[in-house]
Amino acid sequence: MARKLKTYQTSLGFFEQAIAAPSMKAALEAWGADSNLFHQGVAKESRDPDIIAATMAKPGVVLKRPVGTDGPFGEHADLPKTLGEDGLKKAALAGAGRKPAGRKAKKSLSRSAKADDRKAAEAYERERQSRERAEAKEEAARQKQRERRQRAVDKAQRALDKARDEHTQRAAALQTEVEKIQARLNAEEAGWNEMHAKLQAALRRAGDGG
Repeated sequence: MARKLKTYQTSLGFFEQAIAAPSMKAALEAWGADSNLFHQGVAKESRDPDIIAATMAKPGVVLKRPVGTDGPFGEHADLPKTLGEDGLKKAALAGAGRKPAGRKAKKSLSRSAKADDRKAAEAYERERQSRERAEAKEEAARQKQRERRQRAVDKAQRALDKARDEHTQRAAALQTEVEKIQARLNAEEAGWNEMHAKLQAALRRAGDGG
C-alpha cells in the first residue's frame, strides 16, 4: 500500500525547494542532499496550503522558487533578481521557513484533498519509478560505453601483442641467419689462413732454390 505523502521544504543556494514525498529520507534523496537537512534545521515539513497544493499536484517532483520570495513554486525558477539586505536576511532564515499556517492551513485543507492522498501517493510512486528507470537507462548507456572502450582497448592490446610476437620471430630468424653467415665467414677465414700459410711456405722454398 502506498504511503501517505507529506510536503517537505528546504532552502538550497538561491532557491527554496519543496516536494511531496512519503518520508524525510525520500525528500533528501530527491533534493540530492548529502547530509540530513532536517537535523540541521534547514528543512521542515511544510504547513503552507499553497505549497502543499502545488507539490501534491506533482508528487515526487522537486519544485522551486527564488529564495526570499513569496511566489508560487514551479519545476523551473529564475535566479533572484535582487538580494538586498532584506533578501539576504530572508535567505539566511529560509531554512527555518515560515511560521506554520496553523488553523488557517487546517481549514484550507478540504476533505477532498485528504481523499486524494492515495492518488498522490500513487503518483509519487510512479514518479519515483520513472526516475529510477531513467537512472537505470543512463547507467546502462554508461556501461555500454565502458564496454565499447574496453573492447577497443582489448583490440589494440591484441594488435600490439601480435606485432610484438611477429617482430620477435623475425628478429630470431634474422639472428639465426646472422649466426650461419658468421660461421661461414669463420670457416672461410680459417681456410684462407691455412692456404695462405702453405702458399707462403711454397714461395719461400722457391726463393731458396729448392
